[in-house]
Amino acid sequence: MSENDVEMIKRIYASFNARDIDGVLAVLSDDVTWANGMDGGHINGRQAVRDYWTRQWAVISPHVEPVAFAETEDGAVAVEVIQSVFDLDGRPLEGQAHGLKDKTVMHIFRMEGDKIVRFDIRDAP
Repeated sequence: MSENDVEMIKRIYASFNARDIDGVLAVLSDDVTWANGMDGGHINGRQAVRDYWTRQWAVISPHVEPVAFAETEDGAVAVEVIQSVFDLDGRPLEGQAHGLKDKTVMHIFRMEGDKIVRFDIRDAP
């Protein structure tokens, strides 16, 4: 895991939290495979990620804060994040609305060159 990878991923989180879709999409491969945290499974391609976030941000306001970075055995970057989910008025959601709740999760980024080719979500250890 390079310092450049960590810095790029930090910028991704800042862009996501600022609702700057284009800032994130710029570092995704054209055929990226992206975890669908709301509905489960994965979506494929940059346009699908744009559509997913547009739909997600119309009903909830998620915020993710990276707290630790590590390299996995197979060379991916694992990021421990605190995920908070708010309603559109900024109030924390109670319970498990939309399958999400405040919790710590692991985000796994797989990269080829300077592009992210796969993103997965796992429970934190």
